[in-house]
Amino acid sequence: MSTNIDIFPLIGKRVFVSGHRGMVGGAVVSQLENENCEVLTASRAEMDLRNQSEVNDWVNRERPDAIVIAAAKVGGILANDTYPADFLYDNLMIEANLIHVAHVAGVQRLMFLGSSCIYPKFAEQPIKEESLLTAPLEPTNEWYAIAKIAGIKLCDAYRRQYGRSYISAMPTNLYGPGDNFHPEGSHVIPGLIRRFHEAKEARAPHTTLWGTGTPRREFLYVDDLAEALVMLLKQYDEPGPINVGSGEDMTILELAQTIASVTGFEGEIRIDESKPDGTPRKLMDGSRIRALGWSPKTDIRSGLERAYRWFLDNHAPAEFRSV
Repeated sequence: MSTNIDIFPLIGKRVFVSGHRGMVGGAVVSQLENENCEVLTASRAEMDLRNQSEVNDWVNRERPDAIVIAAAKVGGILANDTYPADFLYDNLMIEANLIHVAHVAGVQRLMFLGSSCIYPKFAEQPIKEESLLTAPLEPTNEWYAIAKIAGIKLCDAYRRQYGRSYISAMPTNLYGPGDNFHPEGSHVIPGLIRRFHEAKEARAPHTTLWGTGTPRREFLYVDDLAEALVMLLKQYDEPGPINVGSGEDMTILELAQTIASVTGFEGEIRIDESKPDGTPRKLMDGSRIRALGWSPKTDIRSGLERAYRWFLDNHAPAEFRSV
């Protein structure tokens, strides 16, 4: 844990976490329960984050001291490629409404959550924060990435023009309890957990892995992220993104083999090279947040075991959860 002095103590504060029903938002809410603050949440029925009037009314009524923007429209390669307009529009509206209304209402503190996909497809590895906007993005998820870049720049713009203490954190690929296991809208880890589990249950002799299996990815357990975000909310106040990752990566094939072991699938893993790989490698440089005293606690095997246990307990009611 960090030993730095809190510049924004959370004791007694009202903190609004948008997207509290998602994996990240839920983990942040749980982490904030240790901070002696009041956590505010709102369902979609209470407030459509894409509607500025509704956001304005809710924020001015509830008067939060801080806002965490964990709400977003998210999904894997297939979802991003199929619904580019939805991913761009929805995410732009969510972040623009919350950031602007926070400023107008005088909210002291705001944290915007982005994604490692904001960085160029062929960025130098490990990826430093300075790589932002230095080269083209990965085409398969550029719509989501462009929206997230806009959110970072919007926080920086309100900081520059109005002196707002608004920050942006960039998590790497996340997984854990509360993830989205929908077969069409999930990211790689929940997608593979579901696929290998179903293959095991069906006693299938083999299952298929999209792409060549050679791209390397970094993964972070969601509770480790939540701990980092709460620390940043209290202690960090700089423009631009700050990376939050595990500092280690693995190939997609290595990940698949580990998930097969965790789920108990003993069949063959076949490679479908006709499907896209995405970025060849995506490992973030976490030296900035490490300097603040944070480091992850959960290794990939332990985290996958916990995620699989959650899937076994919850996958039926969560099967058709929207992305």
